[in-house]
Amino acid sequence: MSPLTDPRPAGLPVSGTPASSWALAAGLVIVCIWGANFAVQKALFQVLPPTGFLFARYLLMPLCAALLLVFSTGGLQAVRSVPRADLLQMAFLGFMGHSVHVTMVTFGIHWSTAFSSALILACGPIFTLLILHWAGHERLSWPQIAGVGLACLGVLVFLSDKLLGQQWAATGGDLMMLLAAALFSYYTVMSKPLIQRHGGVMVMACATIAGSPLVVLVCAASAWTAPWAAMTALHWGLLLWASLVSAFLGWFVWGWVNEQRGVARTAPLQYLMPVVAGVVAWWATGERFSAVKLGGATLTLAGVALAQFADRLRQRP
Repeated sequence: MSPLTDPRPAGLPVSGTPASSWALAAGLVIVCIWGANFAVQKALFQVLPPTGFLFARYLLMPLCAALLLVFSTGGLQAVRSVPRADLLQMAFLGFMGHSVHVTMVTFGIHWSTAFSSALILACGPIFTLLILHWAGHERLSWPQIAGVGLACLGVLVFLSDKLLGQQWAATGGDLMMLLAAALFSYYTVMSKPLIQRHGGVMVMACATIAGSPLVVLVCAASAWTAPWAAMTALHWGLLLWASLVSAFLGWFVWGWVNEQRGVARTAPLQYLMPVVAGVVAWWATGERFSAVKLGGATLTLAGVALAQFADRLRQRP
């Protein structure tokens, strides 16, 4: 989700202004919410299977997206003004970003741990770099290549205890999260021109509405037999929090933060997410971290930061 250039137009608030300060505070709050959400979903999955969670989430989110579209853009009339080719592209992004990406993230969290899931998703900027290089939009420098290699080494070190211990379910969950991070980077790169033409509300709302029916259809049979009666008020609260606050509201606030501060200055906040996830998982679920895991996590985040920011720091006057 972190493009390598700062698309902020001239005239937007700069560092030190009240708007920028509020945006920084909002960005930190969202990162904390997202970091804690890994443990929230792990707690929810103790009662509700991932398919039940996905079924409920994608009954709620398209309704919220449709309401937002109506109040923000005029609804159907605004959608009709969008060229058919762009609508088809938004539908494809909805399939990749919601039907596939979110489903993989959900099962990855279920099979792995909260800290592992957050760390693997933090590798997204690496895939953004590689996709932009593959598409011919960005040339990789040697520091960036070194950062990619360091991040890959860190992931291998991080996964080594699970591989050596033959913990295939947890390893499969981490690998699924790695693929999900790559898919989200692809979603980010492909959605950028659409957002520039039609705005973030239109693109996200249409993608959410288009990507939801398949998830609901696939999960319906399993959700029918899910233990809904075992859900307490706390579990319903966790479900609403993960679906509406973290997933839906969080991305809109994050978009506003990027608009105020610029993507390049906001992106580093994402590296706090594994730290928050680890602290919350340690406090709430009793998750423990070995020296090998901490070392692998440090290498991974250092590699991601080097790959994303090395050239920018070198070119800065």
